[in-house]
Amino acid sequence: MLQLLLVIIYISFISLGLPDSLLGSAWPMIYPEINVPVSYAGIISMIIALGTIVSSLQSDRLTKKLGTGKVTAISVAITAIALLGFSISHSLPALCFWAIPYGLGAGSVDASLNNYVALHYESKHMSWLHCMWGIGAAAGPYIMGYALFLEKGWNSGYRIIGILQVILSVILFISLPLWKAKKQIEETKQTTPLTLKEIFRINGVKEVMICFFCYCALEQTTGLWASTYMNLAKGINVETAASYASRFYIGITIGRALSGFLTMKLNDKQMIRLGQTLIAFGIGVMFLPSGSLVGLIMIGLGCAPIYPCIIHSTPDHFGVDKSQAIIGVQMASAYIGTCAMPPLFGLLAQNISIGLFPIYLLAILVLMIVMHEKLERKTGKE
Repeated sequence: MLQLLLVIIYISFISLGLPDSLLGSAWPMIYPEINVPVSYAGIISMIIALGTIVSSLQSDRLTKKLGTGKVTAISVAITAIALLGFSISHSLPALCFWAIPYGLGAGSVDASLNNYVALHYESKHMSWLHCMWGIGAAAGPYIMGYALFLEKGWNSGYRIIGILQVILSVILFISLPLWKAKKQIEETKQTTPLTLKEIFRINGVKEVMICFFCYCALEQTTGLWASTYMNLAKGINVETAASYASRFYIGITIGRALSGFLTMKLNDKQMIRLGQTLIAFGIGVMFLPSGSLVGLIMIGLGCAPIYPCIIHSTPDHFGVDKSQAIIGVQMASAYIGTCAMPPLFGLLAQNISIGLFPIYLLAILVLMIVMHEKLERKTGKE
């Protein structure tokens, strides 16, 4: 039964990744059709991120009340409805409206499911599960590119992903009895939800929040603007640019598959430092005239271990009893980065130059490295 549950969690991570790269890959087709400036992708991204912030902060309370299984199933169902809403939208207000349930659905499942895996499975499973997310995230642009190639329109790409999410939601509701096998383990931990004030008093929390802010800002900015950067800065047509952006997610996917094996030799701290080094190398390659594609892959490889290893190290840094609450605020902080930083780059791209893309990513990376090193010192893990 427990092995079957692990298979379902793996499938969940694939499906969770599918919609994450859709907006970025489809935006070169969307913004001319709905007649808005290119920077308006940031508005939709911001609304999604705000929804995830709200639901992430409630994840500790919801998980203790409903359990991880129900929170995951309900959240995926909400996300499926939102994606189907995107598939029938033809204006900015409509896209903004459906971005609300998309964000609310994404935040709770992200925090709850990640904490569940961090508590119950080894670091290798965390990396491989997020590798499954990468498969979904890499497949999303291909599905969108295929829909555009067939001249079915970007709405069709969203419809396909929405239907896949509906199927996953049904599977999750059917599988709810499987989650009961470990529910008693969850109930032996902290039973009273921590307040935000109590969480912020914990040594190292601010540093890990900023670190997560930077990581997700870097990942989301790359995923959202890579296609547009390739199109406007490198002169690649929109259909090809949409599929090129998937190289970034392919890098994440391959990197997380390899990370699962590396975690058998390296600890979470070492894996995070390795990832940061690879990102720096990838950004350096982006400055070369013909290095954008290789650079995107290298940035993806570098991103691969950081997210799962920060999550997996949370119980070790702060204690099992506090992990769900702290992962919730980590997710909220991450989505503040997702909310603020990609739109900010959109403004820079529109008013200065989209050529600032690699410089922007480098600045975020430097701050992330500084915060991670402070976290390790404060939690006594150096």
